[in-house]
Amino acid sequence: MSHRHEIEIELKYEVVRRGGGDGYLVAPELGPYKPAGPVRSVGLEDRYVDTADWGLAKAGFAARLRSGSRGTLMSLKAAATGKGPLEKRREIEGPADPDLGPGAWPDSAARTTILELIDDRPLEELLTIRQQRRTRKIETDGGTAELSVDEVEVLCGGATLDSFDELEVELKSGPEEPLAELAAMFDRDEGLRQVSRSKLDRAAEAVRRALPGMPESVRRRWQDAPAELPSGRPSGSRRSRPTSAKGKAAEGREKTVASMATGDGVADGPATRVDGTTREPAPAQPTKPGPRTLGVVPDDSLPEAAGKVLRFHFTRMQNREAGTRSGSDTEDLHDMRIAVRRMRAAWRVFDGAFKPGRTRRLRRRLETISDRLGAVRDLDVLIEGLEAYCAGLDPEQRPGLDSLLALWEHQRAGARKLLIAELDSGGYAAFVREMGEFLADGVNSAAFVPGPTAPHRVRDRAPSLIWRCYESVRAYELVLPWADMETLHRLRIATKWLRYALEFFAETLGRDGPNLLARVVALQDYLGLLHDADVAAKLARDELVARAGELSRVEAEAIGSYLHYREREVARRRRALGPVWRAVDGAPFRRALGRATAVL
Repeated sequence: MSHRHEIEIELKYEVVRRGGGDGYLVAPELGPYKPAGPVRSVGLEDRYVDTADWGLAKAGFAARLRSGSRGTLMSLKAAATGKGPLEKRREIEGPADPDLGPGAWPDSAARTTILELIDDRPLEELLTIRQQRRTRKIETDGGTAELSVDEVEVLCGGATLDSFDELEVELKSGPEEPLAELAAMFDRDEGLRQVSRSKLDRAAEAVRRALPGMPESVRRRWQDAPAELPSGRPSGSRRSRPTSAKGKAAEGREKTVASMATGDGVADGPATRVDGTTREPAPAQPTKPGPRTLGVVPDDSLPEAAGKVLRFHFTRMQNREAGTRSGSDTEDLHDMRIAVRRMRAAWRVFDGAFKPGRTRRLRRRLETISDRLGAVRDLDVLIEGLEAYCAGLDPEQRPGLDSLLALWEHQRAGARKLLIAELDSGGYAAFVREMGEFLADGVNSAAFVPGPTAPHRVRDRAPSLIWRCYESVRAYELVLPWADMETLHRLRIATKWLRYALEFFAETLGRDGPNLLARVVALQDYLGLLHDADVAAKLARDELVARAGELSRVEAEAIGSYLHYREREVARRRRALGPVWRAVDGAPFRRALGRATAVL
């Protein structure tokens, strides 16, 4: 397997006005560069890790586990060199598995280096940087680069500590001189501010600022940190232009709703290291709301809260429609599906908030749209999983899976055709118009409230709504040890409804809310991966049975090996489900949930 081991050369600017980088993504030309492809969007989660004694940092490396739609990569970054706006740094990358320790990762230069540096010491998570990245390839004579605009959140202990936007240009090939021309152009833009510090620099600074109010375990860990983390930037380098009053960094983006592990910080519950061992947790700090939050407050009536949730996700659905139609990036379709799912969930969570006659047709159409998006997305997940598996094979083994890949791609093309037909239909256009009218109608769509003493506010109703969802999850406690896959799938659905309830009321639940949500998301995601592996195994088995007389020996052996790989993954994930389940089923979670709902 090939591994990247290179020198990065890039420009970095903070976007001081929200949306200030969007114009560059769609510009017909950028100085000496011209666009060479569509704008793509991808969600990334970077977990920075080190040993308890900061062994990697002391050796001069920052270690990052980056998870995206195509798997997880470990990156080791050394300190940067270079003068002026151009930064250069050594980077070593290789594949990783966030559920396993480095000793079990595929062979790579990154794995070898880490094992040499840490010996048998486990890796622990320091902080998480989550970002929505929009990128575009640009080119000039003899060279190419990648322009990106990142919406960034910094998380530690379940709390969102900072959020900002950055514009970056990374040189992919060719001379450096055209980048210098770009830097001169960006320097003239009052909406941009040149920075030399990395995202990790800024994240570490945010953690240190928040330390006085952080739990003792977090303070103790970070007080032992090196004065300067090896973030890939030269120590002490700061080249920012002065910030004007109108040039402050843009405030927060959407609330965080996910965590890669069982999550740090639900009081008196275990926290999970990268290698699966546990350490004592730290209670969360409250998430700071920003302009992209839902805006639900305790004194909202249920119809008011539901309207905020629906309006937020309806806007997201519309924003992702163009990308879904173009098909240039699967993340656009994924994000549109998420928005539609949240809208459908809002009808259920806020059941009874509106007059039934005003919602019936909208709900039916949303179900159709969701089905069309889901059919394509499910095949995207299958295809991406198979491609990731193929990437780990020797080249001579890969052709045996071409027929299975071709089948799923053919099915995806058919599902996508139906999706586009739905988006082009008069019914969809009517839905968009009627949904806009419904949201604009506001209180006139609300169900009748018999009187002021009838419970109708968020503070009156949210606690019982959330606890009912939790009861549906905890009911699986008795059957989980011998549950079949269908039962686990139903548990996943019950967990999803608990997640939605926590998301919709997240801004009202106090300091425990983010960590409760992180643990529920971890359980849902884990069950989702288990379900995906089971579906892939069943479909591979169906192909072997249905085409038993047609497949060549090479194809049958390759598909059979893939089937066994997926079956082993199902078995492994079933064995390891316990800690993720107990993080939600246990008494610490219930105590934290009680505190969270009590603040209402």
